[in-house]
Amino acid sequence: MSVAFTREEDHEARAADLPDRPISPHPNLVTASGLAQIDAALAEAKAAYAAAKTSDAVAADRTALARATRDLRYWSARRGGAQLTEPALEAGLVQFGRTVRLEREDGRIQTFRIVGEDEADPARGLISYVSPLAQALLGKSVGEGVTVAGGEVEVLEVV
Repeated sequence: MSVAFTREEDHEARAADLPDRPISPHPNLVTASGLAQIDAALAEAKAAYAAAKTSDAVAADRTALARATRDLRYWSARRGGAQLTEPALEAGLVQFGRTVRLEREDGRIQTFRIVGEDEADPARGLISYVSPLAQALLGKSVGEGVTVAGGEVEVLEVV
């Protein structure tokens, strides 16, 4: 057996033994839309796993099955730990699931919705409840200011 052939097999074995995706140590708080996203990702992972398991290519390339298995474990764990959390609609109070309009000290107005970690997408205005900005804002009321990353922000509106 050639050395090159052995190395290829070793590389394939290592690629097929992917490490698990890290799971956050924080409670998995989710909004209704976040829970729907997790359910969709779990369904997609189940479909990918079934497809990879029945594929004839598994013998030649085990990485597809390994990726599908890893993703299925991750989304199953995220779904299993999901805690649907709806805000108690206290007027003007920053809470999980609420949308906050704030003004930065340079005059910029920004709007963010505080959501779970899997739903977070800052480019779309969705920030994780464990982010520094959300942590500074949670529990604050309209008109209150907080310091975040060395800058001041003021809560203008909570919806």
